Amino acid sequence: MRVGLFGGSFNPAHEGHAHVAETALRRLELDKVIWLVSPQNPLKSSHETRPLAERLAGARQWARGAGMIVSDAETRLGSQYTIDTLRVLRARFPGVKFVWIMGADSLATFHRWRGWTQIMREVPVAVISRPWIALKARTSPAARRFAFARRPASEASILADATAPAWVYLTGPLNYASSTALRGRQTKG
Repeated sequence: MRVGLFGGSFNPAHEGHAHVAETALRRLELDKVIWLVSPQNPLKSSHETRPLAERLAGARQWARGAGMIVSDAETRLGSQYTIDTLRVLRARFPGVKFVWIMGADSLATFHRWRGWTQIMREVPVAVISRPWIALKARTSPAARRFAFARRPASEASILADATAPAWVYLTGPLNYASSTALRGRQTKG
């Protein structure tokens, strides 16, 4: 089985998240995409983070189709960091080929994540283009450090079979929805 892991705060979930998940499902030829709703992003303020139940419900509204699953696995595992979650899931499901999925906005700041180099060495990574961030993402510390492991977009369908480190940057139609913008509109209204 080929499974994409799409982690995030989803604060709130929106059509841009759905676009990233659906693009990954289709272009990587995955069987499932699991939306891992983080209990609390360590790089973001807890004061701005909506309750987990609300964020899970929002993700479920956007994670449409049989290939999409929304999960609170990180909460149930007691995991605060992606690297820990990946290691537990890989140990529990050794026959599953996992791929980490992120938007290009996450790649731009990926070097701030705990264990980011280990994440790149644990599982293949798919980066989906997002508006206004392509250049910053492609020249980020993570992109530069792992430039040797970047695969052409034409190999997206075999990324799940690759040995990490391996990553791909997928471009295509852009979706301009943003959690930051949505939160800003809600506080003004």
